[in-house]
Amino acid sequence: MTPSTSGRELRADARLNREQIIEAARALFAERGPDVPTEEVARRACVGTGTLYRRFPDRQALISAVALDGFHRVVAIARTAEDEEPDAWRALMRFVHQARTELRVATWLSVWFASTWADLQEDPENRRLREILLKILDRLVRRAQSDGDMRPDVGTGDLALLIALLLRPIPGLRAELTQRSADRSLALMLESLRARDDTQHLPDRGITAADLDPGN
Repeated sequence: MTPSTSGRELRADARLNREQIIEAARALFAERGPDVPTEEVARRACVGTGTLYRRFPDRQALISAVALDGFHRVVAIARTAEDEEPDAWRALMRFVHQARTELRVATWLSVWFASTWADLQEDPENRRLREILLKILDRLVRRAQSDGDMRPDVGTGDLALLIALLLRPIPGLRAELTQRSADRSLALMLESLRARDDTQHLPDRGITAADLDPGN
């Protein structure tokens, strides 16, 4: 084995370890909340604690990596839904259903690790992914409204905030019921967004994607 081959294998192993740790942390946070010991994450990832700390020197670094990985997944789901579905309304429904786990974890992380989340908002990659996602959702909302499938008084910001609010953890509610209630609430949300002739108009103007920009 040449030195260059050995180096490539080491880099591949390091990348695999990193991916396993992120996936294990993501799953454990979703299952058991914010107090999962680092050692438990290492065991779930089938790596030693030393390996985990080499990849993520502290809990903040691990949380940030889990969040960014989730953002990448959410953007990929949104892109695929927009590209593959025959109309915007179906693309929105597909996005909400397929991205709900990633969005739930992201929402919970923002509540459980508020200071880390605040720092993450300044990360250039996070801002880039956020902008991409909001642009995709904005296109889908406008198209669905143009098609007559979505009520016209709802903005992209309304949709994003509704999803975040519905996925927030409820203190004292067991994890299984929290997940069931969130899935049902998202289904009710989508149904309420459908265009109907007898729909009561919402107060004030719709919240737009631009309204969610921290700089505004």
